Amino acid sequence: MKKKEFEVIIIGGSYAGLSTAMSLGRSLRDTLIIDAGKPCNRQTPHSHNFLTQDGSTPQKIAEIAKNQLSKYDHINFYNGLAVSGKRIHKGFEITTSNGTILTAKKLVFATGIKDIMPDINGFEQCWGISVVHCPYCHGYEIRNKKTAIIANGERAFHLASLVHNLTKEITIITSNIKDFEEDQLKKLQRNAIHIVEKEIAIIEHKNGQLEFIVFKDGSKENYDCAYAAVPFMQNSTIPEELGCKLTEHGHIQVTAMQKTTEDGIFACGDNSTLMRSVAMAVSSGNISGAVINNELTQEHF
Repeated sequence: MKKKEFEVIIIGGSYAGLSTAMSLGRSLRDTLIIDAGKPCNRQTPHSHNFLTQDGSTPQKIAEIAKNQLSKYDHINFYNGLAVSGKRIHKGFEITTSNGTILTAKKLVFATGIKDIMPDINGFEQCWGISVVHCPYCHGYEIRNKKTAIIANGERAFHLASLVHNLTKEITIITSNIKDFEEDQLKKLQRNAIHIVEKEIAIIEHKNGQLEFIVFKDGSKENYDCAYAAVPFMQNSTIPEELGCKLTEHGHIQVTAMQKTTEDGIFACGDNSTLMRSVAMAVSSGNISGAVINNELTQEHF
């Protein structure tokens, strides 16, 4: 790639980044997508709750998107990793892992988040397959199954209330100490949702399909699937290095127009919302692209 200067650089080439690029490419904006090719849902077999693509593989959706974007001459791709960034006169400078320096007037972070897996043997192999995070993305497919919720307190209670509409066999596993208010415990009991105060040692599975949860006391219990609330971290440290503020939950703080707290920098997709899904990523990317194009238009018109 010979070109080094762009109107917009998008860091992250999954659904939010690709959606942003489409809005910009259709407005003839010189746009670069920097992507390392490691989306967080690469292990997930199917994507759901996305109109027209329900049941498609995440990879297939991305392939369709990239094929459609290839028709727009103003959209460029860079296969690599952005490692640092700084603000320069009239824009930003991004440096990649091989030392390539690229510049743009506007920056978009569509970098996603990284789930931090618990120290449980088998958990990571099941993540996104039979141990999942979202009933909207996966709940229909695992309805009426014997289900564990690996979480505690408010998060576990919230998941239980949503999952109860999908299955009546629910057990919350709290890792030894439960942390519920009295009113929550009454509601859980009323809805026949059990609480197990044990630490998990191993998740036994076959090719990512959960079969048994083995506890540290040596006991084990069969489950068909599980929901889990795991902590996360930002995939990229560049937004914070450039001054972008994070929310109390750890997401990049953005407005309804996907603007961060730093002028000229936008964020979209999982890195900036609690609503984590392909459909929401595409939506937020579409918004960011339109708003950026409008800013560029107003600055030069």
